[in-house]
Amino acid sequence: MKKGFALLEKYLMGPMSKLATYRPVRAIMAAGLASIPFTIVGSMFLVFNIIPLAFSGLTGLFTDTFFKYTDLYMLANKCTMGILSLYFAIVIGYEYTKIYEEEGVAVNPLNGALLSVAAFFMCIPELVYKNGAFTVLQTVTDSAKVINGWRVGGSSLDRLGTAGIFTAIIMGSLAVNLYVFCVKKNLVIKMPDAVPPGVSRSFTALIPAFVITIVTLAINGVLVALGTDIFNMISIPFGFVTNLTNSWLGMCVILFFIHALWIVGIHGANIIGAFITPITLANLETNIAGGRIPFAGEFTNSFVIMGGSGATLGLCLYLVFLAKSEQLKILGKASIVPSIFNINEPLIFGIPIVYNPYLAIPFFLAPIGAGSIAYWAIKLQFVKPIIAQVPWPSPIGLGAFIGTAGDVRAIFLALITFFVAFAIYLPFIKFYDIKLVKEEQETLKAAKKAA
Repeated sequence: MKKGFALLEKYLMGPMSKLATYRPVRAIMAAGLASIPFTIVGSMFLVFNIIPLAFSGLTGLFTDTFFKYTDLYMLANKCTMGILSLYFAIVIGYEYTKIYEEEGVAVNPLNGALLSVAAFFMCIPELVYKNGAFTVLQTVTDSAKVINGWRVGGSSLDRLGTAGIFTAIIMGSLAVNLYVFCVKKNLVIKMPDAVPPGVSRSFTALIPAFVITIVTLAINGVLVALGTDIFNMISIPFGFVTNLTNSWLGMCVILFFIHALWIVGIHGANIIGAFITPITLANLETNIAGGRIPFAGEFTNSFVIMGGSGATLGLCLYLVFLAKSEQLKILGKASIVPSIFNINEPLIFGIPIVYNPYLAIPFFLAPIGAGSIAYWAIKLQFVKPIIAQVPWPSPIGLGAFIGTAGDVRAIFLALITFFVAFAIYLPFIKFYDIKLVKEEQETLKAAKKAA
């Protein structure tokens, strides 16, 4: 186990710790966190709108009442989930620029956000290059509607939804770096100190805005002339990552990396989440459109890691009701309430699970075991896929029920994965408990002798 920890530290902890400090990664993490309230609010209205699909007896009632106002209240979904990439563009531009500002570069986060959005929006209209000229695409059929280059999807402009998240990330990063480059090279218009800050800020961004516009248009123009565009180019490498989340092996690899980082003291969910959140949100949108991707939305918090990373809710209950060690009993009682809401840092660092050879193996195996059962249950259509984003602290069963839009079977699936994770932990925690009891008894004997 010592050799195993050493390998994890060398080949995983080091590179991932370094990766988490990179400016783009920090900006993406911030964008993922900032999108949470919007995805949850939008999803709740979607769930409300499809309740009759889960409970057919309510169809008549909803048709006569709530469905008369569908177009009104579903704006909450269209203007959150439907334009999610816009939120990413704003936050990435703002947070990325703010990081540079904190490092002493004379940039303004608000300018960074606006420049990021501008660069992103210049990539959205679809163009074609024909007979030596660029023209916007015009296609209106039953299967596709592209009006003046703007593709209209089911709920909004198609490229403003989750399909545009990766383009927003790339173009936001490009815009901010060009902005910083211009400032560092003093390619800005400086105004006298007497000029109001708002006016001064707008002129400071003038030359960077020109540079970003020219570079974005040049890139887009070259790609369109070659028969593609930025959206389609970005979809090629990120398509592989998306497909990875749609496979059982890929899911296991992701869960392994999350918990491998945790076991050496790094918040694996935060670091890996920065990369997979855009994908799980895109998968969520696919499920809404009729797809069946298990790894979507809050799949892990709903079916895999009940109690927090490592699926430790069962472990915590054991500490409260069955543990013999006084140390573990006290820790369990102090951790049980947070664990119900999927918060388990007190357990991870209190038992501790970090660098603990007795609990490292179940910490890996429990989430993979639970995740595998949940994955195949959804894939084989025993349980409906997740179509709504729910708060990650949702207690066991509740998040699964709401996320699947009222599938009662999802509650039972969550309970099954909970018991599977607990069964994996049981022999290991029993052994560790016995070990601690012996140590406590020896300490007590030594204290009595000393007295």
